[in-house]
Amino acid sequence: MASRRNLKKVVKNISGELFADCVLLRLTEQADRTKVEELMRDIATMYAEFVARINHTEKGSEALFYKKLRKEFTDTVNRIHEELIKA
Repeated sequence: MASRRNLKKVVKNISGELFADCVLLRLTEQADRTKVEELMRDIATMYAEFVARINHTEKGSEALFYKKLRKEFTDTVNRIHEELIKA
């Protein structure tokens, strides 16, 4: 199991990359600005939510907790990425 610190860094880096993609997409004329701004809010919310969840680990079932957290984070990132491609 990775340390909380490393897991938070991964969440921060991936969220930052997605947010940077949104900023670049927002600057283009082809992109739907409202959709991109909505995705930017989703990314900020996702980051805050997952960091808060990492800070409050369920005691006694850490392995299961982190496995579930990684799966949900991956699913959320993939969903946002797909929406970003469509925007």
